[in-house]
Amino acid sequence: MGFAFNPHDPNPDPFNLERFVTAQNKDNSYNAALSEIRSGRKATHWIWYIFPQLKGLSTSIRGQRYGITGLAEAQAYLEHPVLRARLVEISRAVLQANQKRAWALMGSGIDEEKLWACMTLFQRADGPGEEVFKWSEVLKKYFKGEGHQTTEEMLFSEGADEAEAGGGAY
Repeated sequence: MGFAFNPHDPNPDPFNLERFVTAQNKDNSYNAALSEIRSGRKATHWIWYIFPQLKGLSTSIRGQRYGITGLAEAQAYLEHPVLRARLVEISRAVLQANQKRAWALMGSGIDEEKLWACMTLFQRADGPGEEVFKWSEVLKKYFKGEGHQTTEEMLFSEGADEAEAGGGAY
């Protein structure tokens, strides 16, 4: 992956990933989210900082605050020991849920879409052969194996912009 999380770096958190840890720890939000998914239905409001998606997909204040800026930040998220472990754990719970439709598990079409965008983002950020989780399994179970189109388009655009700037191919 592109970013290696190093707590000894002079700027160990260039993406401010601690905003996610803080939100997940507040009022035991992460554990509540995991419990809801394991029980088969999301009931409270935590989607933005548990299943983050690309910035720009949501115009809400929370969507902007917890939006991931691109592949580099998503890769850094996967390098963060706490965030990676939690995202994998709750994604496994999503995969193991008895619900056949994501909207039934997530409680709404809006949160179903956010889950789809999140799984697509982290599937792309997680390098082939280095996967920390089989994101594609969630996509297969709930989304016919297809990536979230707008997320894919935004990531393609990001890659094209980097290639034009000499940052390498997408």
